[in-house]
Amino acid sequence: MLRTQTTAAARRPGRLILTGLAILVASFVVFGTVLVQQITERTVRDNLSGTPAVTDLVIGSVDVPPPTVTDVRQIRAVPGVAEAVARVATGVSIGEGYLNLQSDPGTGPLSMVRVIEGSYPDQPGEVAITPRTAERLGLSVGTTTSGTGGELTTPAPLTVTGVVDVGADAGYDAYATDSAVIAWARLTTVERVDVRVTPGAPTEAVRQRVTAAVAGQPIRSGAEVREAEAQAAAQEVGRLFILVGMFVSIAVVAAALVVTSTFRIVFAQRMRQLALLRAVGASRATLVGALTAEGALTGLVAGVVGVAGALTLGYALPAILRATGHAVSSPGLPLAAAVTVVLGAVVITVLAVLAPALSAARVSPLEALRAASVTAGRRGIGVARLVFGLLLAVGAVLAAVGTISQLPKPDQSDYDPSMPLLLLVGSGALAFFALVALGPLLVRPVLAVVGWPLRQLGPLGRMSVGGIGGAPRRAAAVSVVVALGVTLISGVVIGGASLQILADREMALSAPTDFEVTSNGGTLPPAVVTRAEAARGALATVVPYRMVGDATLLRGTDKLGDAESGYPTSDLNLAALPSTGDLDVAQGTLSDRGPGRIVLNSWVARDAGLRAGDTVTLAVAAGTVDVRVAAVLPGDGPLHAGILADPADLDRLGVPAAYTGLLADAAGAGEDGRTAGVRALRQAIEGSDGVGLAVLADERDRNDALVRTLVWIAVGLVSLTVLIAVVGVGSTTALSVVERVRESGLLRAIGLSRTGLRTMLTVESGLYGVIGATIGLALGIPYAWLAVQTLGIQAPLTAPLLPLAGLFVVLVGLTALAGVLPARRASRVSPVEALGADN
Repeated sequence: MLRTQTTAAARRPGRLILTGLAILVASFVVFGTVLVQQITERTVRDNLSGTPAVTDLVIGSVDVPPPTVTDVRQIRAVPGVAEAVARVATGVSIGEGYLNLQSDPGTGPLSMVRVIEGSYPDQPGEVAITPRTAERLGLSVGTTTSGTGGELTTPAPLTVTGVVDVGADAGYDAYATDSAVIAWARLTTVERVDVRVTPGAPTEAVRQRVTAAVAGQPIRSGAEVREAEAQAAAQEVGRLFILVGMFVSIAVVAAALVVTSTFRIVFAQRMRQLALLRAVGASRATLVGALTAEGALTGLVAGVVGVAGALTLGYALPAILRATGHAVSSPGLPLAAAVTVVLGAVVITVLAVLAPALSAARVSPLEALRAASVTAGRRGIGVARLVFGLLLAVGAVLAAVGTISQLPKPDQSDYDPSMPLLLLVGSGALAFFALVALGPLLVRPVLAVVGWPLRQLGPLGRMSVGGIGGAPRRAAAVSVVVALGVTLISGVVIGGASLQILADREMALSAPTDFEVTSNGGTLPPAVVTRAEAARGALATVVPYRMVGDATLLRGTDKLGDAESGYPTSDLNLAALPSTGDLDVAQGTLSDRGPGRIVLNSWVARDAGLRAGDTVTLAVAAGTVDVRVAAVLPGDGPLHAGILADPADLDRLGVPAAYTGLLADAAGAGEDGRTAGVRALRQAIEGSDGVGLAVLADERDRNDALVRTLVWIAVGLVSLTVLIAVVGVGSTTALSVVERVRESGLLRAIGLSRTGLRTMLTVESGLYGVIGATIGLALGIPYAWLAVQTLGIQAPLTAPLLPLAGLFVVLVGLTALAGVLPARRASRVSPVEALGADN
């Protein structure tokens, strides 16, 4: 029996691969993930530039007091030390903005910068800047400005002597030699010291001399430091791939479901053969063993092919990328992982084939008398499966109710999302397995709804719907995998949209415009505001504001709240800001703000015990004014203001009319528009002491890029499940074409054209996607809402209709395309040949 079944399977490698195609894809994905992790870790290690490769010794650590400037001089005097570079960085406030001044020798093996214009600084007060810093601050070689930083409290001149190229240009970076940085900023300590030993000198002997010179300072080899940096970066990669592994595991589960479905079809096509074997004396246990061995062979072949394909691509892709100038390392040869993946493919396939094998082994020997070799599939489910599925569904509902009961309450500050998230994951898992168990019962009602338009199109539509409805167990097995993928992707899309709205609201508070000009505690000269408002060619919006730091809230003569110095209060005109539409309110409405009406942030409202509609007295110094709370924000206020008051109320309180800051937006788009805006504002504040400029748009761009990256990574990971689902649809359609070859021949014989047959089978394939996408959206939207609420980040539930509709259409299109080739194959068989076929 074993030889018969395995030999028959080996004689038809096409069907063998088709049956295990989902496992092949899963093996490719799993082993490919292993190789990608190796490529990523090796690339990070090989291209890490935090410590130059020629560094022999590193003195200093974050765990102990830093080396002093005296230590640096003593290290340089040690025999055998060819070069010692003090690494130090300090923030510098200049009239036009901010600089991060870092030390670097500029030349030699320990340098990490390259001069591309001018010369590298070598005297205190000289700096080299990056290209983006030059554009942002309007600086060029030869320009002199002044600033304070480090221990320097009075402005000192800074002259730009050159422009340098570095790996990452943040737009505020400056470099100079360590001696120049130390002398200009009047520093007494440094972060660490990198040492290069004289060629030929014994490193250990030099290390001992350095230890004697700077007793108490930890000394590590350059290799140790680089390895520690690489390990830290590799740990971050490892954490990321733990998340990747979770999604890959879901894809493997989906592949097992697809394989179970395909084996059911294959065994159904061979029922007469199996019945004949039973008639000549084969026992049920023998049949189960033989069919299980066939599954193991399928898993072995699929696993080997998948691993070989991933290994080929894993070595070819880095080589191609290196040829195009990208520094990408090749992976190793993880034989243990390869063997594990292949064995895992065999085990999963065996587990997947057990249920179909047990069902097929129950065939009666009398089935051998049937004229056809294919038996009709069961349409219903047993009582035990029904009860089990209902219990799973009830468990999913109870877990969801438990999740809802533990959601954070308004203004709850000690919320822990661990238990609600655990309940949510448990609810989702129970719901999925309930769907697996009850799927055949759900197919018909869902098909009755989604298939109604097709039935109205004529006979082809009715036959397509009937083909799916005639095999609900098969349709459920494939559609459940599609539903799993759609649930995950729709959840990611909805969660990503909600997270994007939350990020926009946070940015509308902390970075409501592209630029901010502040007076560092004083007031802006009127000329600065006038010149900024006149620069309309470079600036689209200019909104000056006043900020008061000691406003209090009174009820009668009683002070409200525990804030000793009062609350920061601003008269910022929200209506003039483009980002106002991104703001949300916890109570009241922002449009109600005006004279005599204020807006509070959530902390001030809690501290003072106020709600929207309450009346209170706003006091600044000796002035008071009665106001009503128009709205309460869910978090912080714009520019971290606790109270937003009307300008007329601040005038009544006696607040000086001079502005303390202004916000502005660039008129042009992109980096050029932003640079033009920076230059216009720099010209506006030219010559004004104590006035600084901050580019808020950079922070907003970083946050937007982070959110988009996270969403796209998540979509890419859950798309693995969709890929498995599409493969399952294609293999199911291909096998069903073989099963229904006589039906296809009969349809052709009574007049159905090849095009009509292709259309019918392709539409059937697409219906798997329609059913799965419908069920997936029905599950994905509520679970996405629960996930967003469970995180406790106060993000709104947003259902982006266009992306969700696009997801639905794409899934249906992909599943329909998966059936195109099998449909073409079926249409090419002649009616006479098809009617005479027995298998």
